[in-house]
Amino acid sequence: METDYLIVGAGAVGLAFADTLLDETKAHITIVDRHGKPGGHWNDAYSFVTLHQPSAFYGVNSLRLGEDRIDQSGINKGLYELASGPEVSGYFDKVMNQRLLPSGRVRYLPMTDYRGDGLCVSLLSGQETHIQIRKKTVDATYFGTTVPSTHQPKFHIEAGVDFMPLNGLPHLWKRGADMPKHFVIVGAGKTGMDAVCWLLASGADPDSISWIMPRDSWLLNRRKTQPGLEFFEETIKGQADMMEACALAKDVDDLFDRLEACGVMLRIDPMVRPTIHRYATVSEGEVAQLARIKKVIRKGRVSAISPTLVSLEGGTEAFGPGTLYIDCSASAVEDRPPVPVFQEGLIVPQMIRIPQPAFSAALTAYVEAHYDDDAKKNSLCGSIPLPRQLIQYPRAVLGNMMNQMAWSQDPHLRDWIRESRLDGFGKVIASVDPSDSARMAILKKFRQFAMPAAANLTKLIPPS
Repeated sequence: METDYLIVGAGAVGLAFADTLLDETKAHITIVDRHGKPGGHWNDAYSFVTLHQPSAFYGVNSLRLGEDRIDQSGINKGLYELASGPEVSGYFDKVMNQRLLPSGRVRYLPMTDYRGDGLCVSLLSGQETHIQIRKKTVDATYFGTTVPSTHQPKFHIEAGVDFMPLNGLPHLWKRGADMPKHFVIVGAGKTGMDAVCWLLASGADPDSISWIMPRDSWLLNRRKTQPGLEFFEETIKGQADMMEACALAKDVDDLFDRLEACGVMLRIDPMVRPTIHRYATVSEGEVAQLARIKKVIRKGRVSAISPTLVSLEGGTEAFGPGTLYIDCSASAVEDRPPVPVFQEGLIVPQMIRIPQPAFSAALTAYVEAHYDDDAKKNSLCGSIPLPRQLIQYPRAVLGNMMNQMAWSQDPHLRDWIRESRLDGFGKVIASVDPSDSARMAILKKFRQFAMPAAANLTKLIPPS
């Protein structure tokens, strides 16, 4: 076989890249993936998972996800819809079978392991296929996304422990009378939050739930990430307020205090100061539900679980018989260092606008299609690492700003972003009527604080 681009990974990143490359070039594309269906980790996710951020700017550029509907009930009430896991899986299946394959320029090899140097091996038959790559390999698996059903917990689990990933929660009805009396959620990330909300929505007593929370998180307020002109005063004003906070903050703690004061950041317990931020995005209604759990165990990470005892870094916690331990400890994105996106014969899509992997991949494909020099391409696609500690957050914000500034200075790239459904905000800003003094004042505030924010963020970044 021959192909121009070999894309390894048929998840959101690989498909968003392929979709834009298909539009912007005449290239032939081969997509290789170990899963039997497109969609990457969405194939392994729990059935009640939803997007963190609106469906309106997730997926591939050419095909809308959802109906751009405002939810009328539930913890996301009043905000743009969030596609469920099954919706996302069906969407990516549609992208592959109704968009990419009918083009005649895309070949898809599911259930196939890529071994490097153009060698693909079928997981079912072992048959080897050698592909001649005329242009580049695209590694869309760099971050190695993991979910509870596919990862190995990093703690010891004794025999006899009633332990499952949260994927199993909707199947508890099969136990009949042997229903758990107590639920212990292991993990404080977005997966743990989803487990809490599912249990409460399904009728569990909040007092029957214990939550092992090694570290509290600052959470991004979903109300500040809404597309559409009707949310201009929330979203764009939120960005202007964020610039002001970044410009005036004396240190990182002061920065997060300011972001909380203007509603950009939320926390579950106002009495506990968060120590991490991983861009988990929630609604205020979600936080209200999470705050109903009073049995929160803050003794560090789990080291071992027995049927009635959990050993943690900071001590132990005892539980009675009938306890179900729910694994929500998968890290989602592996901690890998940023590398150049464009290398000789290789493209490694990474986050170039955090936290938007689909937009980042699509923009990377556009840059690949329209620029010849790798140095120029990398100057437009600076990789932004996901912060592991609060002290790393200023670097992430500054990375977003530097990339956005580079894009704004290129007319063709600027126009593509404005028309991209994955951007979500450029068209909203461009549609503001110059006679609308209130909204123009918000844009003026954003511009007023943008450069001071960049200068101050540089000071807040710790020395290498």
